[in-house]
Amino acid sequence: MSNRCMLCGKDYQTGNLVSHSNIKTHRRWKANIRLIHAVIDGTKRKIRICSRCLRSNKVQRAV
Repeated sequence: MSNRCMLCGKDYQTGNLVSHSNIKTHRRWKANIRLIHAVIDGTKRKIRICSRCLRSNKVQRAV
């Protein structure tokens, strides 16, 4: 399953997990992706969008 927003393209971010002794290991932060039913071009489809796009009403939800 893809962890990328279909509208804005938001993906995971990378960085370091830093321990108390300052040892750095790589880690990833995942985007907050939701699977919703939306109306796109007059048809009902399931799409994966991030919570920011959902909150800003960039897509019309299907009822």
